[in-house]
Amino acid sequence: MRSYDEILAIAADRKGGVDAVLADIPRPRSADDLAAIPEDRWLAAFARGILQAGISWKVVDAKWPGIEEAFLGFDVTAIAFQPPGWEDDLCTDTRIIRSPPKVRAILHNAEFIRRVRDESVRFGRRVGDWPEDDFAGLVQWLQAEGARLGGNTGAYALRSLGKDGFLMSRDVVARLVAEGVIDKAPASKKAWAAVQEAFNTWQAQSGQSLTTISRVLAQSLYPAGTVCAEHSPYRRAPG
Repeated sequence: MRSYDEILAIAADRKGGVDAVLADIPRPRSADDLAAIPEDRWLAAFARGILQAGISWKVVDAKWPGIEEAFLGFDVTAIAFQPPGWEDDLCTDTRIIRSPPKVRAILHNAEFIRRVRDESVRFGRRVGDWPEDDFAGLVQWLQAEGARLGGNTGAYALRSLGKDGFLMSRDVVARLVAEGVIDKAPASKKAWAAVQEAFNTWQAQSGQSLTTISRVLAQSLYPAGTVCAEHSPYRRAPG
């Protein structure tokens, strides 16, 4: 496995210098800042990722004010107290993307966020305190406990709200394969552990955030002028 500096040098050669590689990389938020994010914004971030899957982001952007309104501002407590039949009404509401599986997933995640709060701590606190040397564990937790938060949906939502971490974008996976860390996108606990170990090694070598390392890996595969997938997960934080 190449060192962080070696991979950075590859990326710099392809992108026109180290400054070009490191430009516009977002700075992760602190644990306390993440803890202060209201629960409705966590649900909104997950909902945006779910709704954007497989359709134009412009469609979701255009409908977002109506989506916020239809889902009661993503207030997880208000959602819990809706009467029977409300879910069915949502599935026919023209303000939203009318996909029953996606609607059900969003409501499931509202219950998930509420359950975390009721059983332990506020959702933002749980995410904020999750150790960065086990970011893979956080992603797997979202996949297991949430709905439709697998793939990169959960990780993209975390990135959009400022949690330090990496993305298993096509670009990053390709670099990890090239370095012999994995042979395909991670699906097993063993593969995720290997990915985390590699990122922990590069972080120890560089002192950089996981976000920065993820971006560097992604840019090590493409020549100057090419936009890699890591640069456009969420153009802005939902809401």
